[in-house]
Amino acid sequence: PEALKAQAVTARGEVLAKIGLKHLADPYLLCTEQHCAVYRGVSGEAATTSAAVEATRGEALFGANGRLVDSVYSAVCGGHSENNEIVWGGVPNQALRGVPDLLPGKPATPSPSKDLKGFLTTEGAYACRLSTFAAPTKFRWEKRFTAKEVDDKLAQFSVGRVMAMTVSERGVSGRARLLQISGEEGATTIRGELVIRRLFSNLNSAMFELKAERDAKGRPTTWVFTGGGWGHGVGMCQTGAIGRAEAGQTYQQILEHYFGGATV
Repeated sequence: PEALKAQAVTARGEVLAKIGLKHLADPYLLCTEQHCAVYRGVSGEAATTSAAVEATRGEALFGANGRLVDSVYSAVCGGHSENNEIVWGGVPNQALRGVPDLLPGKPATPSPSKDLKGFLTTEGAYACRLSTFAAPTKFRWEKRFTAKEVDDKLAQFSVGRVMAMTVSERGVSGRARLLQISGEEGATTIRGELVIRRLFSNLNSAMFELKAERDAKGRPTTWVFTGGGWGHGVGMCQTGAIGRAEAGQTYQQILEHYFGGATV
C-alpha cells in the first residue's frame, strides 16, 4: 500500500507538471500514450490503486523552492537513479538528482560513475533488487550483437566497419550520455541516453559496460553490452519503491529518498 501511495503521488505530479507544456494546439490537455502518461482507462483501475489515490488525494511533491516537482519515474533504476539533465538535457533539477537505491543502514557499494564494472558485479542491498517484484533480467542484463548487426545499425553514419565504441561521458549512475564510434571510414559521436538505447534495438537502459570480442586480426566479431536497470532511471524507481515499502518505509519516506529536498 505505501508503494502504491508513492506511485499515486508521483503520477499525479507528473501529469500536472505536463499541463500547459504539451498538446498546446490540440483540443485536449493530455493524451493517454507514453508522450504524456500511459493510461488504460477505467478498465485499468483496481481497488488497491483506487484506495491509494483516495488516501493521497490533493497531495503532490514540492521542491525546496516551493514549486511543483515533475515527479517522473521508471521501472527499475538498477541500483542508482540518474540526474535529469543527463537523460533529457536542460537545466539540472535539484529534486531530480541521482541517488543510490541502497536500503537504509546497508553497506556502500562501488560508485557507478567511477567504477561501473565493480558496481554492476557487486550484490548490494538495493531496494529494486530485493523487492518481491524484482526481475533479475531487468536488474542486470546482457545484450550481444554480431559485428555485422552493429555495422548495419550504424550504417547511417557512414563510418564503415565499426572498429571501436567507447562511452566518453556518463551520468552519476553510469548511464551513457556520449558514445564515440570509430570505423574504417570515419568517426562520429552519438549523443543522448535514449538515442543510444534506440540505436541498439532499445537497450533496457543506458547503464552499461561495452566490450568487443575480436578475431586473430583484431577485428570485432561480437559487441557485448553488460548493464543494469530498465528505463531512464530518473526520479522514483518503481520496483525500488516496492522494496522500500516492504522494508517498512512510508510513502513520504520513499518519495523523499528519490526526490531529494522535496516533500509531500
